[in-house]
Amino acid sequence: MFELEKIVRPNIQSLKAYSSARDEFKGEAEVYLDANENPFGTLNRYPDPQQKSIKEKLSEIKEINTNQIFVGNGSDEVIDLAFRIFCEPGKDKALTFSPTYGMYDVSAGINDVELIKQPLLADFQINLNQLQPYLEMDEVKLIFICSPNNPTGNIINKEDIEYILENFKGVVIIDEAYIDFSTKESLVAEIKNYPNLIVSQTFSKAWGLAGARVGIAYASSKIIDLYSKVKAPYNVSSLNQNAVLVSLNNQTKFEIEKNIILIEREKVITQLSQLPMVKTIYPTEANFVLVEVEKVNELYKDLVKKKIITRNRNSVINNCLRITIGSPEENQKLINALQEL
Repeated sequence: MFELEKIVRPNIQSLKAYSSARDEFKGEAEVYLDANENPFGTLNRYPDPQQKSIKEKLSEIKEINTNQIFVGNGSDEVIDLAFRIFCEPGKDKALTFSPTYGMYDVSAGINDVELIKQPLLADFQINLNQLQPYLEMDEVKLIFICSPNNPTGNIINKEDIEYILENFKGVVIIDEAYIDFSTKESLVAEIKNYPNLIVSQTFSKAWGLAGARVGIAYASSKIIDLYSKVKAPYNVSSLNQNAVLVSLNNQTKFEIEKNIILIEREKVITQLSQLPMVKTIYPTEANFVLVEVEKVNELYKDLVKKKIITRNRNSVINNCLRITIGSPEENQKLINALQEL
């Protein structure tokens, strides 16, 4: 049975969060003399530390309460704070499934937490039989599941995720950075059923705001309270909050651009399948495709010479390139270059 109080680090439980000037005053005023800001300029005021406007808009879109939403400095902050909140350095462990997003490993190392990496099966799904002993280990406090997975592109079976949520006493973080490109439903709606579930999303992919560095966590209000307690006071700048709000208020543009990417994804897959050097194209629910090719290192370098950059994943999955779906023009340049090679 999941008990949040037993999972949270004692020092975090007792931590008194920093209270900024803008936390203590709510509403609008004519004169602000509370935060030692410069009175001149256009970016002279601190940003909203609670990102209220973003949370209110996301609350409408996701049909979830604002107190169940955390807005962070990219998904990387969501990942890092999870280690800080739940894992004692040098003592506790976390678990993920390889191959997957490399930031889990980096963040675990920064926080001095051992990250157990359980290999995925040949179809890149979770091996529940091998996972079972870890679900019962008291030291394992976090499980990270990237779905759609990076770099493989596939959705992790929902039944397997539900089994883990029901049988693990720690916190499960579902990283849905690519969920907008998928035919499957997000797990945000499942937060009401699982108190140990955190769903992480981002504005970096389908929303086209990678430069703004804004990520989101959806979870129970108790978990979100912990995130709000531990985060830096002003963790998302005014510029980045405004960029997100502009995008959220233009859903039509979001849908048009997302659909272009989805159409282009199918075109690229079709054209790749006709190339003799391509051996396998893995199924994808993301805005990229994982491709097994002949002589991957040489092919990657040949593309670089043509000023086309893909991601060589040979060190993770033998002979594989990960190819992002770009604009129609970029995708055609890629196919033309591969045909020439």
